[in-house]
Amino acid sequence: MNILLVEPFLGGSHQAFIDGLSKHSRHNVFTVTMKGSYWKWRMSGGSVTLAEKTENIKEQIDLVMASSMTNLPAFIALTNPRFAHVPIVLYMHENQLTQPVPGTEERDLTYCYINYLSVLAADFVLFNSDFHKREFLDALPGFLAKFPDYQQSESISKIAEKSDLLYPGLDLKVLDPAVEKRKRRAPNERPVVVWNQRWSFDKDPDKFFEVIDKLDDAECKFDLILAGDHQHDHSERFEEAWKRYGSRILHYGFVENSQQYGDLLQKGDFVVSTAQHEFFCTAIMEAVYCGCHPVLPRDLTYPELIPKSLQEPLLHGPVFYEDDTDLFRKMKKLLDGYHKKLPLQTLQAVNRDLDWSVIINTYDDLLERIKTDYPHRRVEA
Repeated sequence: MNILLVEPFLGGSHQAFIDGLSKHSRHNVFTVTMKGSYWKWRMSGGSVTLAEKTENIKEQIDLVMASSMTNLPAFIALTNPRFAHVPIVLYMHENQLTQPVPGTEERDLTYCYINYLSVLAADFVLFNSDFHKREFLDALPGFLAKFPDYQQSESISKIAEKSDLLYPGLDLKVLDPAVEKRKRRAPNERPVVVWNQRWSFDKDPDKFFEVIDKLDDAECKFDLILAGDHQHDHSERFEEAWKRYGSRILHYGFVENSQQYGDLLQKGDFVVSTAQHEFFCTAIMEAVYCGCHPVLPRDLTYPELIPKSLQEPLLHGPVFYEDDTDLFRKMKKLLDGYHKKLPLQTLQAVNRDLDWSVIINTYDDLLERIKTDYPHRRVEA
């Protein structure tokens, strides 16, 4: 098939998704994209530019897959009639109905409604986690109830019927050299705690450093790796940590080179999430693959991605915590050696099936089925 990928925000996980699917798919993949910045402008106005870019693709397209940053009704209208009889899939990396907003801001319903119209306009909707799918569908009734009349609440069941789950692929094989290096290196003199998520408020770095500082006050021995994207916004707690921990910080800042990034992760012993919200968790999954024992909140998307056999500790330390106090208590026991971390072989098995080389067959087969079933579904409708 000839598949067109539409992405108005080419950056971060969106770019990784485009790159992975394009590289590994057995189908012919074409892309129309825009730079990953000014997300509000991309959602409201990006479809004009994206529609123009499709004019440069002369091949007949068999299926369109657009990301959740796309104003899909606008894109369909502006490219009409070219894709009028082509199945259109919307891949939901995130949504604006449940994406956290800073405490000083009010949620802008304009972008929520773009998401709502887009899932309505799509023929099929794929979510990057079951947690995301359930949370979005559960949020729709309250969202539509905000409007004075003609709320179209019956549309929710229609959206649910055409929605499914498909985890994003991960480029784990690029981390294999780092894993091999870990196998050969000696254990760390002091345990190394890794932060490799974005430095923004929704990942709650303030909570992370509150717990880390308490552990330090309790005379726990550890070093820190503070990686992750901080291009857009970040907590002042990172600067405070730099002053407090100094030489105990083995790395500070974003790492763009995948080899250097993998080399950092293989130095870690524990990766901690204090996220308030998580649609998926690429950064955590990468750290786990490189041998970092995860310490995660017992909610959000994490429980569906960690095997049941690892969720209740028997021969290893805990993976999930309940609250800040529980996180401190469990991290202290891990750092003091009272609990043992999971072995590398076990950690690698957690998400090996998400590597693009494995999951791509699921993608390709599903997209073929969508193409095959699409005409019949349209006729029945």
